[in-house]
Amino acid sequence: MKMWVVFSVRDRLKYIGHLDLMRFMQRALRRAGLPVRYSQGFNPHILLSFAAPLPVGTEGLREVMEVPLSEAIAPAAFVEQLNAALPPLIRCQIARLVEDSQTAPMAVLAAAQFQITPLEQADVLLAAVPVLAEREQYLSTRKGKRGISHVDIRPLIYNMVVRDNALYATLALHPSGTCKPAQLIAALCEIAGLEEAPACAVVRTALLTQTFAPLEQA
Repeated sequence: MKMWVVFSVRDRLKYIGHLDLMRFMQRALRRAGLPVRYSQGFNPHILLSFAAPLPVGTEGLREVMEVPLSEAIAPAAFVEQLNAALPPLIRCQIARLVEDSQTAPMAVLAAAQFQITPLEQADVLLAAVPVLAEREQYLSTRKGKRGISHVDIRPLIYNMVVRDNALYATLALHPSGTCKPAQLIAALCEIAGLEEAPACAVVRTALLTQTFAPLEQA
């Protein structure tokens, strides 16, 4: 059996890197005394997997992880025991038992929803949203191991809505193509004529499947 777990990461803990967050969660699972399954070999560890790394500096409201179990446990008891071992800024919200044959969350993940709130120059930045929405192409510059490349991120921006001085965007999050919030902000800055990106509070509010359903329901 496996447990799919939805959890949140808030406030200052958003600055924890992905590997540190994974190690942190493994320690919490051990402290909670849950019946987790370990790998074989000289250095047994919990076979924990996250649907997608949470970018440093981004809060996550409905992150998804998969925890293999050595025996079944009621989801409600799993949530209660894990929360007792977690700090207040990381909360396990719901859990669901699935069979070992269930496809891993990362394999069905296709997109993510973000709330991007500019902390300065909000009017200027958000005024560029309809301009970007009307474009059929926008080339974003990426620096990688092979040098600088240009990627058209416009097809990777599925939806953008401005509401209450914040941008709500649905962005592709898949091995075949991903648009990061930083790329979207940079595109809006270029259109708005801003030389530097204003500080923004970024929250990943949901992870989605190819049908844009919540990932935890897959």
